[in-house]
Amino acid sequence: MQKGIARFLLSGFVIVLGVFAIACASAPSASTGKTLPPEISVTDAVAKRNAGAFILDVRESEEWNEFHVPNSKLIPLGTLAARVSELPRDKEIVVVCRSGNRSQSGRDILLKAGFTSVTSMAGGLTQWKSAGHPTVTGP
Repeated sequence: MQKGIARFLLSGFVIVLGVFAIACASAPSASTGKTLPPEISVTDAVAKRNAGAFILDVRESEEWNEFHVPNSKLIPLGTLAARVSELPRDKEIVVVCRSGNRSQSGRDILLKAGFTSVTSMAGGLTQWKSAGHPTVTGP
């Protein structure tokens, strides 16, 4: 009888532990209280920027100098993993690049580094600029 009770209690404990693990894995970021979709449109990125999101540009310096989003931060993709400590954990982060491909890789680097309120902008800064959203030039 004691073995039956022990198995029953152990089964209950495993179920509770599993529910807790699922809840923690799907919980929003402790820093911002929000989880973000993997990718958002340029329109959504503009709205997030206007609401205070941090814009991270993962292009190279030469591309950045041509044009970039005002008040965004440049960290080239190749150096991002080593520089994640430069990024805020208390804001949503929108990762951008020229066309939307490198920003997906940048988003994944941040997710692996423990950031949860991070997304990638589809279409890249070429779509941002062609839609008439603000950009600046130079370093």
